[in-house]
Amino acid sequence: MEWIITRLSEPSTWRGLFAMLTAGGISLAPDYENAIIAIGLSIIGLINVIKKEKLDGTPKNK
Repeated sequence: MEWIITRLSEPSTWRGLFAMLTAGGISLAPDYENAIIAIGLSIIGLINVIKKEKLDGTPKNK
């Protein structure tokens, strides 16, 4: 359980989950393909904007 919680705290996990959900949504609703892609990419972009970056292997806020 701790492993799952640790993974869920990582931005890359969320980007991967939203990428998989976007791909799954395209196959489930092909009529909305462009909208699903746009929303999925927007969410991934937002995660990249708000994530903390590391400098020299340590988080910025430490």
